[in-house]
Amino acid sequence: MTTRYEVAVRAEAELGEGPTWDAATGRLLWIDILGSRVHTYDPADGRRTVRRTEQHVGAVKPRVGGGLVLNLRDGIGLLDADSDTDGDTGSGTGGDHEPVPGRRANDAAVAPDGTLWAGTMRYDEAPGGGTLSRITGDGSVEVVLDDVTVSNGTGWSPDGRLMYHNDTPTRRIDVFDHADGKVSGRRTLAEIEVGAGFPDGLTVDAEGCVWVALWDGAAVRRYTPDGELDRVIPLPVPRVTACAFAGPDLTDLYITTARVGLASPPPLSGSVLVVPDAGKGLAQPAFAG
Repeated sequence: MTTRYEVAVRAEAELGEGPTWDAATGRLLWIDILGSRVHTYDPADGRRTVRRTEQHVGAVKPRVGGGLVLNLRDGIGLLDADSDTDGDTGSGTGGDHEPVPGRRANDAAVAPDGTLWAGTMRYDEAPGGGTLSRITGDGSVEVVLDDVTVSNGTGWSPDGRLMYHNDTPTRRIDVFDHADGKVSGRRTLAEIEVGAGFPDGLTVDAEGCVWVALWDGAAVRRYTPDGELDRVIPLPVPRVTACAFAGPDLTDLYITTARVGLASPPPLSGSVLVVPDAGKGLAQPAFAG
């Protein structure tokens, strides 16, 4: 395992986020939330595509049978597999994700059962202004957490019995017991010390370890299932937003970054970085809708 990073996609995303490996197409999906863009990157040939969205987009994930699901400002949006890669997306709909003034979509993840767990937050980051909701393939919505400030970094253990989640301003990586789409027994896996940044997006590897991106921390950290810190990957940008294993063997760690709010962003802020042979990731399910 290495800690050597490379530049996968040189970009100037305002708020790059949500790297996700789409195994069916062999492409990395990622977004620029505030730039309202959905990006793809093919590591085999370097080909990239960009699709505009008509509103801020918090996450993009593959769908069963092809196409994409989007966590949009005003709801959940679906794209068919044969949709063009240019032009605007439509608005979304769905339960708690119906438009709320001052609120937008944020990070999302697909659970082992194919449901989408989609987060929201207020633009002003007002405490308790966000949620985490579970959306099934038929479109039904259940609010799982209703007192979240910045919903981020949802993921599951290899056996699906644990769920991890970050409410970023708390500095905690929380862990829940998970069964049949329900969570309970919330407790702290690890707490990021003051001065080391805030936990943003996360991913879980094949050994059950949790990798977390540190906003204003210029690093990605790996924690064991017992909450012990066992690896730190320093990075040349302060605002590290999310990470995910990708590539045919799920061994390369892709990392998104942001430049929003920085008076003098370092040159690679907003780019997608990659650490080759960082570990072994878990195959991610597609959304069942």
